[in-house]
Amino acid sequence: MQNYNSKFKIIKSLFVFLIFNFLFLTFNLNQANAQQISLAISPPLLEVFIKPGKSILVAYKVQNFGDPVILQTKIKSFEPQDNLGNVKIKEKLEGTIRFSLDNSDIQLEKPFFLKTKDSQQLLLRIRVPEGAPEGDYYYTLLVETEPPPTKEGQISGKVKATIGSNILVTVTQSGKIDIKGKVVLFDTLFGKKINLWGKKIKFFDSGEKIPVVLILENKGKNLLKPQGEIILQGNFGEKAKYEILPQNILSQSQRLLLATPSASVDCDNKNLKICQKPFSILLSGFFLGKYKLSSTIILGEEAPYLFASTSFFAFPFKLSFGVFICVILVIFIIKRFSKNEE
Repeated sequence: MQNYNSKFKIIKSLFVFLIFNFLFLTFNLNQANAQQISLAISPPLLEVFIKPGKSILVAYKVQNFGDPVILQTKIKSFEPQDNLGNVKIKEKLEGTIRFSLDNSDIQLEKPFFLKTKDSQQLLLRIRVPEGAPEGDYYYTLLVETEPPPTKEGQISGKVKATIGSNILVTVTQSGKIDIKGKVVLFDTLFGKKINLWGKKIKFFDSGEKIPVVLILENKGKNLLKPQGEIILQGNFGEKAKYEILPQNILSQSQRLLLATPSASVDCDNKNLKICQKPFSILLSGFFLGKYKLSSTIILGEEAPYLFASTSFFAFPFKLSFGVFICVILVIFIIKRFSKNEE
């Protein structure tokens, strides 16, 4: 009987031990999985003009709206990735620009702690050495979370997040900048093409939404901020204007310009043909006859204007086909009744 009680106590102790360890591990796993990371940085974009041999000090603010985190700051170069405004962060810091933090207790690429609902000011020193070549230099101030130190046997979620602020540095001795632009493409997308008298003519149905694409290339050494408008003019004197939205075009890159829309489309449906390619503006209405599209782009006060134009035709093909079918049906019905009366 005593042996039985002893075995029972041993089994009971093992059972309690296993349950305790299970609950302990479950609790710690839930803690790691439930970690919340929510960071913000301001300003999100910085544009500066600096002369060689000069430096400036910029105050950034990093805010933590999530759980306490360990952060680290880095500076990396970036380059344009496509004509949609996306960029690619490079692995190394390139160019002659020098960066440092003027904070007494924080350095670049050194970890620091930030509590929940707390903020940290980062005093970023941007220095341009003497003799630095004039032109644009593009960087990103990255703030990354670092996994907390763990003891042997403990479980870490190792959740990592990164936020960044782009830094556009223009180095110029005289204050003048190199502005050169070129319209790469200005045309309507899709539509039916017909070769007529040696020219390609585009046709659309009168009720179709018509996407228009305008791509500008920056051929200069400095970034562009083009302004301007797209004008739609019909053969009956009707006219509509669409303002080109302000966007940065980095040096030696292309970008699709956007304009105030006349229509919108739900591109969550990937099967829509109109969503297969990005566009600058989507025209909507009932179009009839020939239409001319023109664009005027302003690159700067002393830079020449850029002009581009294209045209398209629109006819009610679907409506005409429907009317034709209705007429055929009416004629068929009339003839049928006429035969029955005879």
